[in-house]
Amino acid sequence: MIAVIGDIHGCYNTLKELIDRVDKEFPGIKFYSVGDLVDRGNFSYDVMCFVISNNITFLLGNHDHMFYSYIKNPSSELGKAWHYNGSETTLLSYSTHINEIHDHLEVIKKAPIYLNLEDCFLSHAGVSVYYESKLPEYFLQKKDTLKELLEKDIENEHGILWTREKLLDIGKLQLVGHTRHSSVYYSKSSNAIYADTSVYTGNMLSAVIVDSNLLIRTISVPTNPKDIED
Repeated sequence: MIAVIGDIHGCYNTLKELIDRVDKEFPGIKFYSVGDLVDRGNFSYDVMCFVISNNITFLLGNHDHMFYSYIKNPSSELGKAWHYNGSETTLLSYSTHINEIHDHLEVIKKAPIYLNLEDCFLSHAGVSVYYESKLPEYFLQKKDTLKELLEKDIENEHGILWTREKLLDIGKLQLVGHTRHSSVYYSKSSNAIYADTSVYTGNMLSAVIVDSNLLIRTISVPTNPKDIED
């Protein structure tokens, strides 16, 4: 059994509240995040510190990837794109922690783009129907083939960090973020759970409890106003 947190987007206070809620109900449960730790909310630096210090495993999100790309290569297409995708609050949160940026970027660099766990298949945006004819039979058992194919498309609009397309039923539960919903949403046709509940717009942050590809519980907390106020 694991707890998977939706897109956090710099909402540190809300994240702490959610972790406390989940931990009280499921003591000692292992936490994962579908990525997008940074941007939009006010406390990207604090979120990164919290996730690292609490050993929360996170998947690479497109906003984390843009953050990394901008600092490492600001003239790249992704680096340029970051300017229009919530970068201001991230830069402000790191303004008094410049020396720690590169340490955090090294952690982001090592983040996996997917995890095929016993309890579910985790990624930021999901494996979409775009890959239906591209994936070999029994691809979940062919780790190297799957990794190579998805990494090749890491900046592709159909890729596992970016897609908004219908997700592919891969034969086990997919659990993703990226595409916002007002509450945790389950797509029966895709066998996929969407955990991004739009915390940075003032809605809520959610955690999904799953066990052996089954949804056990969803726990949500409203956005803490401190995380998004001007």
